[in-house]
Amino acid sequence: MSLFFNETHKTLRDTVRRFAETEIAPTAAELDENQGFNLSAMKKMGEMGLLGITADADFGGSGMDAVSATLVMEELGAVCASTALSYLAHSILAVNNLSHNGSEKQKAKYLPKLCSGEWIGSMAISEPAAGSDAYGLKLSAVKKGDKYLLNGTKMWITNGPYSDFFWVYAKTGPSKKDISTFIVEKSFKGFSVGKKLNKLGMRASPTSELIFENCEVPIENLVGEEGKSIAHMAKNLLIERITIAGISLGISRATISYCTKYAQDRKQFDTRLIDFQMVSKMLADATAEYLAARSLTYEAAASLDRNEKSELSLMLGSSAKLFAAHRATKIAMDGIQILGGYGYTKEYPVERFMRDAKLNEIGAGTNEVMRVILGRELDKGNFPGV
Repeated sequence: MSLFFNETHKTLRDTVRRFAETEIAPTAAELDENQGFNLSAMKKMGEMGLLGITADADFGGSGMDAVSATLVMEELGAVCASTALSYLAHSILAVNNLSHNGSEKQKAKYLPKLCSGEWIGSMAISEPAAGSDAYGLKLSAVKKGDKYLLNGTKMWITNGPYSDFFWVYAKTGPSKKDISTFIVEKSFKGFSVGKKLNKLGMRASPTSELIFENCEVPIENLVGEEGKSIAHMAKNLLIERITIAGISLGISRATISYCTKYAQDRKQFDTRLIDFQMVSKMLADATAEYLAARSLTYEAAASLDRNEKSELSLMLGSSAKLFAAHRATKIAMDGIQILGGYGYTKEYPVERFMRDAKLNEIGAGTNEVMRVILGRELDKGNFPGV
């Protein structure tokens, strides 16, 4: 992996790995069971400079690259995918968006609080009837004097119950592409957080509905020009997909590591499990698939950092998200099979790995949408390496 990692990346990886093992791993199972949230770890990541990893250093960020952000996702994902997902929602969906697309005044007002961990951030695109269809938004924003009035709901918003800052997309015109971006604070009149969702996996990453009832947003909280958010929305969705692939890598790596040790220690018929050909095959296939997904994911992140052709980065990022997520679910399912009855109980972590892995085939654009994107690019004559 030296092709992608410099010394700064390696130091970052080692630092985050130690932090994850000492500060996050001990409570991961308990928080999953109780649908908690590791707010303490989020605050400490602010002190470490991780919450603003790609953000402008002038406003409290660390000014690092997409490879760095993906590395952090993998290391966190290897111990608690829920915490990694909440970290992604904050550092990429909220902070990275603001750092790259907000005005100087907006960045000065909000980035220091978000990068330090004083505030928690979220992004709101999805709605009850608009998940994969990002152009099908119904949340409306109407300008009235010196403010906008927002009406509608958002759904499946990661960090919703704990967030102070919301990066919100809303319709401001009749066309499907008349989408604008607004910064909403939790204290704004007419805004409220709806029910917290009870989920299969990623249970320690709180998810909720957001409700806007004539929510009053100051005109200065419009990001950029009205109706011109499509381009920057698509760009930030791409880095989201690459970094969420990092979480899938972490789940795969943790599953392989745990199951290998288990298969070495556990005996059946006076023979170690790892000496059974079928078990060894599952672990070998999982390792090859993890390494392939890892190379693809970091190549996608490096492509973004090199500012390569948008079509290339799009295909690499979509492929990484698709492959890493699909393989992580399969690897975790095989992990349960290796542990047998033990793997089906909550006494062992592999069932949590499987439940968490499945979300990454749905969130940040479903795997089916990734296939549509790739098919569309192929139809245009685009292909990486050609």
